[in-house]
Amino acid sequence: MTERGATVLYDVPGPRTRLRNNALTLAFGVVLLLVAFFVWTKFDEKGQWDGKLWQPFLRADTWTELILPGLLNTLVAAALAAVLALLFGAVFGIARLSDHRWVRIPAAVVVEAFRAVPVLMLIFFAQYGGSLAGLVVTEFTAVVFGLTVYNGSVLAEIVRAGILAVPRGQAEAGYAIGLRKNQVMRVILLPQAVTAMMPAIVSQLVVLLKDTALGFVVAYADLLNAGARVVPANYANLIPSVIVIAVVYIAINLALGYLAAWLERRSRRSRKVTADPAAAEQAGGEVAFVR
Repeated sequence: MTERGATVLYDVPGPRTRLRNNALTLAFGVVLLLVAFFVWTKFDEKGQWDGKLWQPFLRADTWTELILPGLLNTLVAAALAAVLALLFGAVFGIARLSDHRWVRIPAAVVVEAFRAVPVLMLIFFAQYGGSLAGLVVTEFTAVVFGLTVYNGSVLAEIVRAGILAVPRGQAEAGYAIGLRKNQVMRVILLPQAVTAMMPAIVSQLVVLLKDTALGFVVAYADLLNAGARVVPANYANLIPSVIVIAVVYIAINLALGYLAAWLERRSRRSRKVTADPAAAEQAGGEVAFVR
């Protein structure tokens, strides 16, 4: 019988271990408070907490004319890049599992190449390489391209690993009832893999959202550009502006994390109800069985 609170990773800590953990927690907490106090004091010496520097953020026009347009540009670029990266990752992740070498090897080369190149270099390549080729590449297009191919390559590996993590018996059962390979992938493997991949996918989408800030170097009018360039140019308050923008980024990422957790719980509940007819009857739902 498993002791209460124990997991497969570690045993329940004893009294001495709990005492040591509590002491370390207290020590680290004190250190963090000291660091925060030091930063606060230094900022105060430089006058960064003066009300005149923070007053612009209490005005509606600062948000409607400067910050919110940058936030909108960030969300638009992140949303489009996320959709394209998910498609890219799904296509190349599945292609890497192909039985045909002429599909599997080129897909592996593309994924490994784009995954190894920093996003910033991809953005530069899209804008300046495109201009050398006679193409007109906007800042928005360059940012979306860089985010798509890099994060899509990472997502391709996540998709491949998620599909391989599904027990082989699931695919064998599909083949046994006469399903073709693409049907097994679409009906059996991908639905199960998505639930397992959800935390990793959301983590990568958070990285994608934050990487939109790299558009700053090609003058893309995003949230960071508004907070580190436009607002300080109008009010000479760089540090307060960056702090406010950081809080906005934190809020967006927390919202994305909560949304992902809700989707994952919903997916797990739907799978549980489908697999358990008794639970479905108690929930008042209908269960469809494939024969």
